[in-house]
Amino acid sequence: MGNVLVLAEHRQGALRDVSFEMLAVAPGVAEGMGGEVVVLLLGSSLDDMAKKMTEYGHKVMVLDDPAFENFNGEKYQMALSAIIDDLKPAVLMTGHTAQGVDFMPALAVEKKLPLVSDVVELNYEGDVLKATRQLYSGKVNAVVAFKPADTYLVTFREGAVEAPEASAAGEVEKMDSPLKEDVPYRKFVEYIEAEVGDVDITQSEILVAIGRGLKEDKNLPEIEALAETIKADLAGSRAATDAGWIPHDRQVGTSGKAVKPKLYIALGISGAFQHLAGMKGAKTIVAVNKDPEAPIFTVADYAIVDDMFKVLPKLTEKLKELK
Repeated sequence: MGNVLVLAEHRQGALRDVSFEMLAVAPGVAEGMGGEVVVLLLGSSLDDMAKKMTEYGHKVMVLDDPAFENFNGEKYQMALSAIIDDLKPAVLMTGHTAQGVDFMPALAVEKKLPLVSDVVELNYEGDVLKATRQLYSGKVNAVVAFKPADTYLVTFREGAVEAPEASAAGEVEKMDSPLKEDVPYRKFVEYIEAEVGDVDITQSEILVAIGRGLKEDKNLPEIEALAETIKADLAGSRAATDAGWIPHDRQVGTSGKAVKPKLYIALGISGAFQHLAGMKGAKTIVAVNKDPEAPIFTVADYAIVDDMFKVLPKLTEKLKELK
């Protein structure tokens, strides 16, 4: 049986989006391998999260142990090593997150298993598991084949796909904790939430985002005028925050924040994969860039290929008329 084991990630009692996004990919792989999808939850007091995961129609295995109340990469590695021996999954998927990249490489070395990290697509074709990774800031997709192994390890990029809709009720199965000893050399101290600035862009319904194409801060008033017209909040790429044009808490991307507004207007942003991962959840994406090959256009619903400073005045004027 080629079961795909998906490790659901959670933080402060809430499931992370990547937990559901992996469930958009895992069923196709499991079907090709002749197995099923099994969701694994590690933690403490997991009843509500387990119930939520069963809404997607898969078996949910719950390892409820106070030792896993807070994330500890060493404990996760020890537990998963024993679980691989016990369940023998064909594939183990985790998110390509601070948690996933903490323990998965060490687990791969310990178990001598192949690992492909930061995967955006996963397929089983002709008895070969193939993973797609992005290179050169998302300009090139590389399809790599795993060497034959009993279990394949994958870390899946956040925001690479949309989470599926809840479909059917699955079942919950409790499992005993394989952790028999503490990890004295690594302990959880405290969880510190990053401070939220004057605007929390993760909650914004409309975002106007700027990138390197702004060129200099004296051009910012034109962007602000557009944002004010449609009651949008300002955000931007890493280039914009590094330049000091907008605060760092307004950065969108893997090293910033993941946003899901109803409307996302990207101005002068080429669309490195780190930025795309943070904004692909937007319902409608409008991109303005003078480079017709800019990666941002691969996800845009509406694309304007032109100098943003030619487009901005006309766009702002038209929106004022519509308002």
